[in-house]
Amino acid sequence: MRWKKYIIETSENNEDFICGALINAGIMNFEVEDKRGITPEEKEAMHIDIEPELVDDGRVKIIFYMEMDTSPLIEVVTLNQVREAINELSSVIDTEDVHISEDVTDEKDWINNWKEYFKPFKVGNILIKPSWENIEDTEGAEMIIEIDPGTAFGTGLHETTRLCINMLQKYVYKDTALLDVGCGSGILSIIAAKMGANPVVGIDIDEIATEASGENAVRNGVKDIKWITGDMINGKATAMAVGYDAYDVVVANILADVIIPLSKVIPKHMKSGGIFITSGIINTKKDEVLKELTGNEAFELEEIAEDGDWVSIVVRKK
Repeated sequence: MRWKKYIIETSENNEDFICGALINAGIMNFEVEDKRGITPEEKEAMHIDIEPELVDDGRVKIIFYMEMDTSPLIEVVTLNQVREAINELSSVIDTEDVHISEDVTDEKDWINNWKEYFKPFKVGNILIKPSWENIEDTEGAEMIIEIDPGTAFGTGLHETTRLCINMLQKYVYKDTALLDVGCGSGILSIIAAKMGANPVVGIDIDEIATEASGENAVRNGVKDIKWITGDMINGKATAMAVGYDAYDVVVANILADVIIPLSKVIPKHMKSGGIFITSGIINTKKDEVLKELTGNEAFELEEIAEDGDWVSIVVRKK
């Protein structure tokens, strides 16, 4: 299968904003190319012995793909959504310094080549590693998670997922009932289960994501997570399958424009006093999401955390 390859070239300073714009436009799978080095701390955390010699030119390429057999209308609509999302950033970045070009590539080129950039890394005492790499030095790691995302979004390296993992370490205990909305590769569900959460339910609208999540759960020796494919915002049957008044913790590492409608329906799935962890929120959307969550009479604000240009907002059901 052949794919259209879209390359967004811009300044490194714009990277997080553009990634956020893509997410808000519904582009969940993309890759980032830059020539930045890594700090000694990052080198140690990622278990890298030799770092390639690169000359940082201050530029970055953010790349996403569309199938060649995608209808021209869908392609145009998607690209217009991307451009509109980028134009909305004009108050915080120079949108004139954002250039979009296109190319054609084979499926094998991008489904497998990205693997060289997914290296082991730590979040606190949790070591996350790709399934195809062996790690001998696991010092300081109390939990090792092995992930193969396939074409599903989410390795855990992104700041939004790191924010969620930090929150799980605060709010998940033995027998915590947890719902992972937009489970991606299943990383948050798996970590929660290994922390003692039970039951754990992961849901995603993409069947590829729930299949990848299930495979990753088995890979990590976790067999009891329930995976659901469906839309719990608009699908009554899906909402019933998820269950009502059922969860101590709900975690949603998804785009801000989904968190807002989700916040209207999620309280009925939570227990009284339950925690709703949201992430995937670019800081330009922070106030909008915060207003929605705190304006909901079912919730009270628990805490806000930030990592770079990304935000996690945690609320508690009254």
